[in-house]
Amino acid sequence: SEADLMFLRLKATLAGYLPGIMVCVVIALAATFLSEHFGGPQLLYALLIGLAFHFLITHAQMKKGVDFCGRTVLRCGVALLGARITFGQIQHLGAGTAVVVALGLAGTIGFGLLLARWLQKTPAQGLLTGGAVAICGASAALAISSVLPQSRDNERFTLVVVVGVTVLSTLAMVIYPFTVQLLGLSSQAAGIFLGGTIHDVAQVVAAGMMLGPQAGDTATVVKLFRVMLLMPVVLLIVIAYRNHPDVQVSGQSVPLIPGFLVAFIVLVLLATVGVIEPPVAKLAGEVSRGLLVTAIAAAGIKTSFEDLAKLGWQPVVMLVGETLFIAAFVLSGTLALRLGGS
Repeated sequence: SEADLMFLRLKATLAGYLPGIMVCVVIALAATFLSEHFGGPQLLYALLIGLAFHFLITHAQMKKGVDFCGRTVLRCGVALLGARITFGQIQHLGAGTAVVVALGLAGTIGFGLLLARWLQKTPAQGLLTGGAVAICGASAALAISSVLPQSRDNERFTLVVVVGVTVLSTLAMVIYPFTVQLLGLSSQAAGIFLGGTIHDVAQVVAAGMMLGPQAGDTATVVKLFRVMLLMPVVLLIVIAYRNHPDVQVSGQSVPLIPGFLVAFIVLVLLATVGVIEPPVAKLAGEVSRGLLVTAIAAAGIKTSFEDLAKLGWQPVVMLVGETLFIAAFVLSGTLALRLGGS
Protein backbone atom coordinates (compact mmCIF):
# COMPACT_ATOMS: atom_id res chain seq x y z
CA SER A 1 0.00 0.00 0.00
CA GLU A 2 0.95 3.66 -0.27
CA ALA A 3 1.36 3.95 3.53
CA ASP A 4 3.75 0.98 3.56
CA LEU A 5 5.74 2.54 0.71
CA MET A 6 6.04 5.85 2.59
CA PHE A 7 7.15 4.00 5.73
CA LEU A 8 9.86 2.17 3.78
CA ARG A 9 11.09 5.43 2.25
CA LEU A 10 11.21 7.07 5.68
CA LYS A 11 13.06 4.08 7.10
CA ALA A 12 15.59 4.20 4.26
CA THR A 13 16.10 7.96 4.78
CA LEU A 14 16.64 7.55 8.52
CA ALA A 15 19.01 4.66 7.91
CA GLY A 16 21.10 6.96 5.70
CA TYR A 17 21.39 9.65 8.37
CA LEU A 18 21.34 7.72 11.66
CA PRO A 19 24.89 6.23 11.75
CA GLY A 20 26.60 9.60 11.28
CA ILE A 21 24.26 11.36 13.70
CA MET A 22 24.78 8.72 16.38
CA VAL A 23 28.58 8.98 16.11
CA CYS A 24 28.42 12.78 16.53
CA VAL A 25 26.06 12.46 19.51
CA VAL A 26 28.30 9.88 21.23
CA ILE A 27 31.34 12.14 20.76
CA ALA A 28 29.34 15.09 22.17
CA LEU A 29 28.37 13.02 25.22
CA ALA A 30 31.98 11.92 25.74
CA ALA A 31 33.14 15.56 25.53
CA THR A 32 30.49 16.60 28.04
CA PHE A 33 31.54 13.84 30.45
CA LEU A 34 35.21 14.86 30.22
CA SER A 35 34.38 18.54 30.72
CA GLU A 36 32.15 17.92 33.74
CA HIS A 37 34.46 15.45 35.49
CA PHE A 38 37.94 16.71 34.59
CA GLY A 39 37.36 20.36 33.65
CA GLY A 40 38.32 22.04 30.40
CA PRO A 41 36.36 23.39 27.41
CA GLN A 42 33.55 21.11 26.29
CA LEU A 43 33.71 22.32 22.67
CA LEU A 44 37.44 21.72 22.44
CA TYR A 45 37.09 18.15 23.71
CA ALA A 46 34.39 17.49 21.09
CA LEU A 47 36.58 18.88 18.33
CA LEU A 48 39.68 16.89 19.31
CA ILE A 49 37.74 13.63 19.67
CA GLY A 50 36.07 14.30 16.33
CA LEU A 51 39.45 14.82 14.67
CA ALA A 52 40.58 11.45 16.03
CA PHE A 53 37.62 9.81 14.24
CA HIS A 54 38.29 11.51 10.89
CA PHE A 55 38.69 8.10 9.23
CA LEU A 56 34.92 7.51 9.60
CA ILE A 57 34.11 10.16 6.98
CA THR A 58 35.48 7.82 4.30
CA HIS A 59 32.52 5.48 4.95
CA ALA A 60 29.58 6.41 2.74
CA GLN A 61 26.99 5.48 5.39
CA MET A 62 28.48 8.06 7.77
CA LYS A 63 28.69 11.11 5.51
CA LYS A 64 25.01 12.10 5.37
CA GLY A 65 24.55 12.12 9.13
CA VAL A 66 27.83 13.94 9.80
CA ASP A 67 26.97 16.60 7.20
CA PHE A 68 23.51 16.98 8.77
CA CYS A 69 25.04 17.58 12.21
CA GLY A 70 27.62 19.98 10.80
CA ARG A 71 25.02 22.18 9.12
CA THR A 72 21.39 21.69 10.23
CA VAL A 73 22.10 20.82 13.88
CA LEU A 74 24.53 23.74 14.03
CA ARG A 75 21.94 26.23 12.78
CA CYS A 76 19.35 24.95 15.25
CA GLY A 77 21.86 25.46 18.06
CA VAL A 78 22.59 29.05 16.98
CA ALA A 79 18.86 29.83 16.66
CA LEU A 80 18.18 28.64 20.22
CA LEU A 81 20.69 31.17 21.58
CA GLY A 82 17.98 33.79 21.00
CA ALA A 83 15.79 32.38 23.77
CA ARG A 84 18.24 33.69 26.41
CA ILE A 85 18.19 37.31 25.23
CA THR A 86 15.65 40.09 25.87
CA PHE A 87 15.66 43.73 24.85
CA GLY A 88 15.18 44.58 28.53
CA GLN A 89 18.62 43.14 29.32
CA ILE A 90 20.17 45.28 26.62
CA GLN A 91 18.35 48.40 27.83
CA HIS A 92 19.68 47.74 31.34
CA LEU A 93 23.25 48.08 30.06
CA GLY A 94 22.95 51.78 29.32
CA ALA A 95 23.66 53.55 26.04
CA GLY A 96 27.34 54.15 26.79
CA THR A 97 28.16 50.52 27.47
CA ALA A 98 26.17 49.34 24.44
CA VAL A 99 28.04 51.77 22.17
CA VAL A 100 31.47 50.70 23.50
CA VAL A 101 30.68 47.00 23.06
CA ALA A 102 29.14 47.47 19.59
CA LEU A 103 32.05 49.62 18.37
CA GLY A 104 34.51 47.11 19.80
CA LEU A 105 32.76 44.33 17.92
CA ALA A 106 32.69 46.23 14.61
CA GLY A 107 36.29 47.39 15.06
CA THR A 108 37.51 43.85 15.74
CA ILE A 109 35.86 42.50 12.59
CA GLY A 110 37.33 45.38 10.59
CA PHE A 111 40.76 44.69 12.13
CA GLY A 112 40.34 41.03 11.14
CA LEU A 113 39.78 42.07 7.52
CA LEU A 114 42.92 44.24 7.63
CA LEU A 115 44.98 41.40 9.11
CA ALA A 116 43.66 39.01 6.44
CA ARG A 117 44.74 41.42 3.71
CA TRP A 118 48.16 41.94 5.31
CA LEU A 119 48.72 38.17 5.73
CA GLN A 120 47.36 37.42 2.23
CA LYS A 121 44.32 35.56 3.47
CA THR A 122 40.83 35.88 1.98
CA PRO A 123 38.29 38.43 3.27
CA ALA A 124 36.08 35.49 4.28
CA GLN A 125 38.83 34.24 6.60
CA GLY A 126 39.19 37.73 8.07
CA LEU A 127 35.45 37.81 8.74
CA LEU A 128 35.64 34.36 10.32
CA THR A 129 38.43 35.15 12.79
CA GLY A 130 37.19 38.67 13.50
CA GLY A 131 33.61 37.52 14.05
CA ALA A 132 34.65 34.64 16.31
CA VAL A 133 36.73 36.92 18.55
CA ALA A 134 34.27 39.82 18.45
CA ILE A 135 31.01 37.97 19.12
CA CYS A 136 30.90 34.60 20.83
CA GLY A 137 33.85 32.39 19.99
CA ALA A 138 33.29 28.98 18.46
CA SER A 139 29.51 29.48 18.12
CA ALA A 140 30.04 32.62 16.04
CA ALA A 141 32.74 30.95 13.95
CA LEU A 142 30.39 28.11 13.08
CA ALA A 143 27.45 30.43 12.35
CA ILE A 144 29.52 32.71 10.10
CA SER A 145 31.16 29.75 8.35
CA SER A 146 27.74 28.30 7.54
CA VAL A 147 26.83 31.31 5.36
CA LEU A 148 30.24 31.79 3.69
CA PRO A 149 31.15 30.09 0.38
CA GLN A 150 31.63 26.42 1.18
CA SER A 151 35.06 25.06 0.30
CA ARG A 152 37.52 22.63 1.83
CA ASP A 153 39.89 25.49 2.67
CA ASN A 154 37.15 27.36 4.53
CA GLU A 155 36.19 24.20 6.44
CA ARG A 156 39.80 23.66 7.54
CA PHE A 157 40.21 27.30 8.45
CA THR A 158 37.01 27.19 10.53
CA LEU A 159 38.39 24.29 12.57
CA VAL A 160 41.62 26.17 13.30
CA VAL A 161 39.58 29.20 14.37
CA VAL A 162 37.44 27.06 16.70
CA VAL A 163 40.53 25.57 18.35
CA GLY A 164 42.34 28.90 18.59
CA VAL A 165 39.43 30.94 19.88
CA THR A 166 38.56 28.30 22.49
CA VAL A 167 42.12 28.19 23.81
CA LEU A 168 42.34 32.00 23.90
CA SER A 169 38.97 32.20 25.65
CA THR A 170 40.18 29.83 28.35
CA LEU A 171 43.40 31.83 28.85
CA ALA A 172 41.36 35.06 29.04
CA MET A 173 39.08 33.50 31.66
CA VAL A 174 42.14 32.95 33.88
CA ILE A 175 44.12 36.14 33.14
CA TYR A 176 41.48 38.86 32.81
CA PRO A 177 40.00 38.68 36.35
CA PHE A 178 43.48 39.29 37.81
CA THR A 179 44.06 42.08 35.29
CA VAL A 180 40.92 44.01 36.29
CA GLN A 181 41.77 43.59 39.96
CA LEU A 182 45.26 45.03 39.36
CA LEU A 183 43.66 47.96 37.52
CA GLY A 184 41.30 48.55 40.46
CA LEU A 185 38.13 48.43 38.36
CA SER A 186 34.76 48.43 40.13
CA SER A 187 32.53 45.34 39.89
CA GLN A 188 30.39 47.06 37.23
CA ALA A 189 33.39 48.12 35.13
CA ALA A 190 35.04 44.71 35.52
CA GLY A 191 31.85 42.99 34.36
CA ILE A 192 31.67 45.23 31.28
CA PHE A 193 35.29 44.44 30.40
CA LEU A 194 34.93 40.67 30.91
CA GLY A 195 31.62 40.45 29.04
CA GLY A 196 32.89 42.64 26.23
CA THR A 197 36.15 40.78 25.59
CA ILE A 198 36.10 37.08 26.51
CA HIS A 199 35.10 34.94 23.56
CA ASP A 200 32.86 32.15 24.86
CA VAL A 201 29.73 32.53 27.03
CA ALA A 202 30.72 29.83 29.55
CA GLN A 203 34.15 31.41 30.14
CA VAL A 204 32.55 34.86 30.59
CA VAL A 205 30.25 33.54 33.32
CA ALA A 206 33.12 31.73 35.06
CA ALA A 207 35.43 34.75 34.95
CA GLY A 208 32.69 37.11 36.17
CA MET A 209 31.77 34.89 39.10
CA MET A 210 35.41 34.91 40.25
CA LEU A 211 34.88 38.60 41.04
CA GLY A 212 31.49 38.29 42.71
CA PRO A 213 27.77 38.24 41.80
CA GLN A 214 27.55 41.84 40.51
CA ALA A 215 30.51 41.45 38.15
CA GLY A 216 29.17 38.05 37.05
CA ASP A 217 25.68 39.36 36.27
CA THR A 218 27.02 42.41 34.40
CA ALA A 219 29.47 40.29 32.40
CA THR A 220 26.70 37.86 31.42
CA VAL A 221 24.34 40.59 30.21
CA VAL A 222 27.11 42.31 28.22
CA LYS A 223 28.02 38.97 26.67
CA LEU A 224 24.41 38.27 25.71
CA PHE A 225 24.33 41.66 23.99
CA ARG A 226 27.33 40.56 21.91
CA VAL A 227 25.53 37.29 21.11
CA MET A 228 22.48 39.27 19.95
CA LEU A 229 24.70 41.18 17.52
CA LEU A 230 25.54 37.85 15.85
CA MET A 231 22.26 38.09 13.94
CA PRO A 232 22.87 41.41 12.14
CA VAL A 233 26.53 40.50 11.46
CA VAL A 234 25.60 37.18 9.82
CA LEU A 235 22.81 38.89 7.89
CA LEU A 236 25.26 41.47 6.50
CA ILE A 237 27.64 38.66 5.49
CA VAL A 238 24.80 36.84 3.73
CA ILE A 239 23.96 39.98 1.75
CA ALA A 240 27.64 40.64 0.94
CA TYR A 241 28.21 37.11 -0.38
CA ARG A 242 24.83 36.60 -2.02
CA ASN A 243 26.19 37.24 -5.52
CA HIS A 244 29.76 36.22 -4.80
CA PRO A 245 31.39 34.20 -7.67
CA ASP A 246 32.34 31.32 -5.34
CA VAL A 247 28.70 30.98 -4.26
CA GLN A 248 27.46 31.05 -7.83
CA VAL A 249 30.01 28.47 -9.00
CA SER A 250 29.23 26.10 -6.14
CA GLY A 251 25.52 26.33 -6.84
CA GLN A 252 24.65 27.27 -3.29
CA SER A 253 21.20 28.69 -2.72
CA VAL A 254 21.56 31.55 -0.26
CA PRO A 255 18.27 33.04 0.97
CA LEU A 256 18.20 36.74 1.83
CA ILE A 257 17.54 35.88 5.50
CA PRO A 258 18.48 32.31 6.49
CA GLY A 259 15.82 30.45 8.44
CA PHE A 260 17.95 30.06 11.56
CA LEU A 261 18.35 33.84 11.81
CA VAL A 262 14.58 34.30 11.52
CA ALA A 263 14.15 31.76 14.33
CA PHE A 264 16.79 33.60 16.40
CA ILE A 265 14.90 36.90 16.01
CA VAL A 266 11.54 35.31 16.84
CA LEU A 267 12.94 33.72 20.00
CA VAL A 268 14.44 37.06 21.13
CA LEU A 269 11.05 38.72 20.64
CA LEU A 270 9.22 35.93 22.49
CA ALA A 271 11.70 36.13 25.39
CA THR A 272 11.29 39.92 25.47
CA VAL A 273 7.48 39.81 25.78
CA GLY A 274 7.66 37.09 28.45
CA VAL A 275 6.33 34.14 26.43
CA ILE A 276 9.59 32.32 27.09
CA GLU A 277 10.01 32.18 30.87
CA PRO A 278 13.43 31.95 32.59
CA PRO A 279 13.32 28.14 33.20
CA VAL A 280 12.47 27.56 29.52
CA ALA A 281 15.19 30.00 28.43
CA LYS A 282 17.70 28.13 30.60
CA LEU A 283 16.63 24.82 29.06
CA ALA A 284 16.92 26.31 25.56
CA GLY A 285 20.45 27.45 26.41
CA GLU A 286 21.42 23.95 27.54
CA VAL A 287 19.90 22.36 24.42
CA SER A 288 21.68 24.95 22.27
CA ARG A 289 24.99 24.07 23.90
CA GLY A 290 24.38 20.36 23.28
CA LEU A 291 23.55 20.96 19.61
CA LEU A 292 26.66 23.12 19.13
CA VAL A 293 28.86 20.47 20.76
CA THR A 294 27.37 17.87 18.39
CA ALA A 295 28.02 20.18 15.42
CA ILE A 296 31.64 20.69 16.53
CA ALA A 297 32.09 16.92 16.72
CA ALA A 298 30.85 16.67 13.12
CA ALA A 299 33.23 19.41 12.02
CA GLY A 300 36.10 17.52 13.65
CA ILE A 301 35.21 14.26 11.91
CA LYS A 302 35.24 16.05 8.54
CA THR A 303 38.78 17.44 9.04
CA SER A 304 42.20 15.82 9.40
CA PHE A 305 45.22 17.01 11.40
CA GLU A 306 47.20 17.18 8.15
CA ASP A 307 44.65 19.63 6.74
CA LEU A 308 44.98 21.85 9.81
CA ALA A 309 48.78 21.82 9.69
CA LYS A 310 48.73 23.10 6.09
CA LEU A 311 47.15 26.39 7.19
CA GLY A 312 50.35 27.59 8.88
CA TRP A 313 50.86 30.31 11.47
CA GLN A 314 48.75 33.11 9.99
CA PRO A 315 45.42 32.13 11.65
CA VAL A 316 47.12 32.15 15.07
CA VAL A 317 48.52 35.64 14.46
CA MET A 318 45.09 36.85 13.34
CA LEU A 319 43.29 35.46 16.40
CA VAL A 320 45.86 36.74 18.90
CA GLY A 321 45.96 40.16 17.24
CA GLU A 322 42.17 40.48 17.24
CA THR A 323 41.99 39.32 20.88
CA LEU A 324 44.47 42.01 21.95
CA PHE A 325 42.64 44.62 19.85
CA ILE A 326 39.20 44.02 21.40
CA ALA A 327 40.71 43.86 24.91
CA ALA A 328 42.48 47.21 24.45
CA PHE A 329 39.42 48.84 22.87
CA VAL A 330 36.88 47.70 25.46
CA LEU A 331 39.23 48.48 28.35
CA SER A 332 39.77 52.01 27.01
CA GLY A 333 36.03 52.47 26.54
CA THR A 334 35.27 51.13 30.02
CA LEU A 335 37.78 53.49 31.61
CA ALA A 336 36.34 56.39 29.59
CA LEU A 337 32.82 55.52 30.82
CA ARG A 338 34.06 55.43 34.43
CA LEU A 339 35.79 58.80 34.08
CA GLY A 340 32.71 60.27 32.39
CA GLY A 341 30.45 59.02 35.17
CA SER A 342 32.65 60.24 37.99
